[in-house]
Amino acid sequence: MSKKMDRRGFLKALPFLPKATLEEIKEEKTEEVKKDIIRPPYSGEISDFSICRECEGSCVLACEEKILFRDIDGSPYVSFNGKGCTFCKKCAESCEFGVLSLEKEEGINVEVVIDKNRCLAWNGTMCFSCKEPCLENAIKFQGLFNPKVSLDLCTGCGFCLSVCPSGAIYIKPKTEVDNG
Repeated sequence: MSKKMDRRGFLKALPFLPKATLEEIKEEKTEEVKKDIIRPPYSGEISDFSICRECEGSCVLACEEKILFRDIDGSPYVSFNGKGCTFCKKCAESCEFGVLSLEKEEGINVEVVIDKNRCLAWNGTMCFSCKEPCLENAIKFQGLFNPKVSLDLCTGCGFCLSVCPSGAIYIKPKTEVDNG
């Protein structure tokens, strides 16, 4: 069943349309899977993203923060672009194929890292920019300095990235080695 989109809806959706055409996405690719791609919340280690070829990108369109995009193979990935994930559940609710599911863990499977050489607080300047947007209180300071990310509390939402004035925070996908 096809939904009609008016002109305004089409123009609003343009920046969030997949990078590839639906035909390119449905083509079988033998390319190696990217290891540095950040997958959306509500996906698990065993999520089969190859199914996303058959989808029209409903999770990308449903994302309130507009941080979900489609890779050339049709699978969704996260690009924070100055925003973060609110875990609104809309991406999982819109997934027709169960790749994203509310039954899977809510957090984003990443590790948030603070570069001590670039961090103002680690270099003697009082700065709490990263701590304030962290709703989970995952960024802990030793006194007024030396912030560290508590990985057991961090959901990987990404809101700390854009507020860091020195760009000292980065996110990397967790690997099996990181998890174990």
